Amino acid sequence: MLDTLKLKYFQGKQYIPDIINAPMREQFRGIPIIKTGNIDEAICPTGALKSNPASIDLGKCTLCGACKSEAISFSNNYKLSATQRETLIITENLTPEDYEKMAIKARNEIRKVFSKSLKLRQVSAGGCNGCEMELNACSNCNFDMGRFGIDFVASPRHADGLVITGPITKNMAYALEDCYKSLPEPKIVILAGACAISGGVFQDSTELDRSFLEKYPIDLYIPGCPIHPLTFINGVLSFITKK
Repeated sequence: MLDTLKLKYFQGKQYIPDIINAPMREQFRGIPIIKTGNIDEAICPTGALKSNPASIDLGKCTLCGACKSEAISFSNNYKLSATQRETLIITENLTPEDYEKMAIKARNEIRKVFSKSLKLRQVSAGGCNGCEMELNACSNCNFDMGRFGIDFVASPRHADGLVITGPITKNMAYALEDCYKSLPEPKIVILAGACAISGGVFQDSTELDRSFLEKYPIDLYIPGCPIHPLTFINGVLSFITKK
């Protein structure tokens, strides 16, 4: 017992104490910053970059950094989530701080029902396992999402919300909709990663069936390729607690 206490003392806290204000390394590509200048939209592999008017669609952006130039740079702000699809489009001279303030507009009923406890069922709808691995990391001892009452559960019947990763392939379309219908009301739907939001690099594939997104409302969009645990946790926390 004494050895365990000594080990805990020398190692310190394993979790991030302040997850909302946790610092991010400078190399991280977060919310982009667009300034006046020449923009070559052909360089973007997913069509996220537009030159007239200048904009970057975070729902399509893989944050690959190929567009970095005098006109485009990337901040290390990881709070990319938004409640409206159109909000994900970053325009010229929009600062990361301004984006962060306007991106998430939580509804009162969401905050009242889910602010203390939120159980999520995750479905990989044809994903590469990148976002899935990052979501798994959200519950480790470092990020410890469970301390906020947010957990992943095995059964959709025990869940309050659905987290979708992957571009939604044809062979996963029925299973995804079946999972959604198994969730009790009220329920929320979260799209996590560029593939889920727009199809990502697979958006033009004939093997996709994204009709689910036309049938059911989406409550939260969390960009990234893959998503970062801090992006996911902060996005969900803001969605269920922000006034």
